[in-house]
Amino acid sequence: MMKKTLAATLAVAIGTLSITANATAPLLAEEALAREEEKRIITSPIAGIENRFWFDYRGDINEAQKELASDLNRASDIEDIRDAWEEYTFELAGERRHYVKEMAERGYRMGSVTVG
Repeated sequence: MMKKTLAATLAVAIGTLSITANATAPLLAEEALAREEEKRIITSPIAGIENRFWFDYRGDINEAQKELASDLNRASDIEDIRDAWEEYTFELAGERRHYVKEMAERGYRMGSVTVG
């Protein structure tokens, strides 16, 4: 009985260490780039115009986020995880560029402020 309790206690301790190690592990470079790209997600429509390009952009961003979660859940090794983050970064950037381009072609520019 004592051996089973000790084994269970050790298993819990090892599991806790594993979780703690993962929680404090440094970000992968691919994840860090993706987190920076997330900060660039457009949160309101350009010029306040809610058209099909805005809704397509928002839908595509939501789809990319769902796909990332799915890819990370299915990842079997570090390379799969890196690929998932890299693909997510590429999709976020591509969708933003596409939306800004479509709106610019219609005469609406993305506003920006430069201090310097």
